[in-house]
Amino acid sequence: MKVALTGTPGVGKTSVSALVRSFQVLTVDALAEAADAIAGFDRARDTNEVDVDKLAESVGRMGGDALIEGHLSHLLGVDVAIVLRCSPRILKKRLMGKGWSEAKVTENVEAEAVDVILIEALEAAPVVCEIDVTDMSVQDAAGAVEEILAGESEKYPVGDVDWSQEVLDWF
Repeated sequence: MKVALTGTPGVGKTSVSALVRSFQVLTVDALAEAADAIAGFDRARDTNEVDVDKLAESVGRMGGDALIEGHLSHLLGVDVAIVLRCSPRILKKRLMGKGWSEAKVTENVEAEAVDVILIEALEAAPVVCEIDVTDMSVQDAAGAVEEILAGESEKYPVGDVDWSQEVLDWF
């Protein structure tokens, strides 16, 4: 089974995946490099551009169980997508703490606020789970991921996370 651990940059995917023990953890970045699926470099966003179709083909040929971590992982033909969510207010603080540009922070905070990754995951994966990690420790978030990997996806339905009041407070 292929499982995506996805979410807006800064929600904690890398930290959470580092604590997962029940599945082999692979990163989108490493898989893209191994599959020669780096299509270029986006200077404005300071990040590699990934040929998602080419990478999805490569992931489709992989055998065994894997948890694929990265904000594009839900687009790779996975069986389950686990979407980590975080309050846009908290996410902004995290991203600013990384020294990201104001434009990059704003783009990602707005993406989280309007559910961009969640909507993409719902369109791409047959099973989608959602975890609000805003007030969770990394250990608790990893425990929630482990529960999903163990077949307890019903504990984490889509639709419980709603940032609309927080967004309305911006105005």
